[in-house]
Amino acid sequence: MGRRKDLQDRREFLKRCCSITAGGLAGFYGLSNSLQLANAAVGPGGEDYRALVCIFLFGGNDSWNMFVPRDNTNYGIYAASRQNLAIPQGNLIAVAPAAPVVDYGFHPDCSGLANLFNNGNLSVVANVGTLLEPTTKAQYDARSVALPPQLFSHNTQTQHWQTSRPDSTERTGWCGRVADLLSSVDPSAQVAMNISIFGNNVQQTGATSLPYNVNSNGVPTLTGINDNNTTNAIRKQAFESILNMAHQHRFAREYANVQTRALNLADTIATELSNATPLNTQFPNSSLGRQLAQVARLIRIRGALGRTRQIYFVGAGGWDTHGQQGTRQPQLLGDLSNCMQAFFNATVEMGIEDNVTTFTGSDFGRTLTSNGDGSDHGWGGHSLVMGGCVNGQRIFGTLPTLEIGGPDDTRGGRLIPTTSVDQYVATLARWYGVPQGQISTVVPNVTRFATDDLGFMQLIP
Repeated sequence: MGRRKDLQDRREFLKRCCSITAGGLAGFYGLSNSLQLANAAVGPGGEDYRALVCIFLFGGNDSWNMFVPRDNTNYGIYAASRQNLAIPQGNLIAVAPAAPVVDYGFHPDCSGLANLFNNGNLSVVANVGTLLEPTTKAQYDARSVALPPQLFSHNTQTQHWQTSRPDSTERTGWCGRVADLLSSVDPSAQVAMNISIFGNNVQQTGATSLPYNVNSNGVPTLTGINDNNTTNAIRKQAFESILNMAHQHRFAREYANVQTRALNLADTIATELSNATPLNTQFPNSSLGRQLAQVARLIRIRGALGRTRQIYFVGAGGWDTHGQQGTRQPQLLGDLSNCMQAFFNATVEMGIEDNVTTFTGSDFGRTLTSNGDGSDHGWGGHSLVMGGCVNGQRIFGTLPTLEIGGPDDTRGGRLIPTTSVDQYVATLARWYGVPQGQISTVVPNVTRFATDDLGFMQLIP
């Protein structure tokens, strides 16, 4: 027992060391039962590479104004529910869904999303949200099914989205569990499978793997030793001398090793990014645009980093539109639309649009009802999936009835999700390379639903 306890303490120490090093050094990878299963699939372009890119919209995206019915009957229901928040019918950008054939349109500031949709490179996953099991309005009212804890709470619902384990005390995210499961992929890789451009997040944290953190400008470095001046050069030399000492204690040795690898990795990534040929694609000069531009640059140097499987996380704040929604939301949606269009263009420029799938998530949807100046915390909401392997120009899941007091309304315009986050995640994980028999390891609650494949991804043989 003593040796086992010592090993457990050592692993915890190492994990903590990893999280505080410069740039968040790649997590330690455990053994995986999957071995090389994920390596068996090769992308349509012949390159054995796949990446998932998560765009998380923090605050709760009012997607009822992002994707709106245009036919007179359903628009009338929508407009009556939304009141002063309703987008004028004639301003909506019409799209032509291949299935189901319905008359819908995007917000007038989402021309990029509309173009991607009509060109077959983007689909809408309708009314996605946190669920513990399928839930109807009657079941919700009677409390005859288990409900997610603390519905309509930012922190709890974000955690549910990112962990897909709301009824468990284990705090690992689904992307982290994917990395744990596929740890044998890319055994010589220099960097973690998960990379965040938006700081720490539970979604990319596994039991044995940690994300690598960078920012829009590059790899964060230790303050005071990497600036180009004589004083910092002396500090760096002193720090490296300490790391290279013959440390007697095993914790000290491992900490020195972690720091050394972190410094070396930061130098490698910075050098590769500096030497890479710049992309011609222009990104919006916004926080989200700069993050996605960095993702594109990192994907461009994937070969040098030894990675054939990568998961990226970027974030955008400001979506909690309780007030001034009429002026704030057009800016938010316009930026999202332009950034997603630019990022897709970058993958086309690199010739890997079939190998990269981008998807959105958000704390929750918002109320249909207006509070006078905005909308409040809701439940279900639409999500977007983009890429060359997406079954594009379609709507997946079930479109809700946008009616106050209707069959999907819990009260107050908070719509019950008709598709679970777990199903959404499982569909993405399968395309990424998680074997069918291991899907429930990534998303344990998905077995409670009728299907774990919503059909929005073209699976690679």
